[in-house]
Amino acid sequence: MIYGIGTDICDVRRIRASFERHGDRFAHKILSEAEFTTWKERSARWPERGIRYLATRFSAKEAFSKAIGLGMTMPMTWRLCEIGKLPSGKPTIVLHGGLKDWFESRNLTALVTVTDETDYAASFCVVEVKSQKTP
Repeated sequence: MIYGIGTDICDVRRIRASFERHGDRFAHKILSEAEFTTWKERSARWPERGIRYLATRFSAKEAFSKAIGLGMTMPMTWRLCEIGKLPSGKPTIVLHGGLKDWFESRNLTALVTVTDETDYAASFCVVEVKSQKTP
């Protein structure tokens, strides 16, 4: 059963402007430690790729926060929600701390997709209640 659906479109130029104003502080606010490491690696090779990485993570976390119905209120925080990827490259939601506890206590699961183009990053998230298996 669907618990919630969220979508977000993010202007990459706005993320770039925020990064130019606030530097690494902006990235630290949005990204988990694992994401921050990936962001630094991508930014070192190609700065624009780093900006797009920030934009896709920002967008995906916004979509997730909408799907769970909390927006950016506790226990939902930028850093407790991580957008990881499976070996196949498929994006996945990885939760930490109180947000993970809140999510698991409701028996939820999430699917997320992200995409970016020159000026925009977009994400879509579906959160479902896990089906109860009958014996």
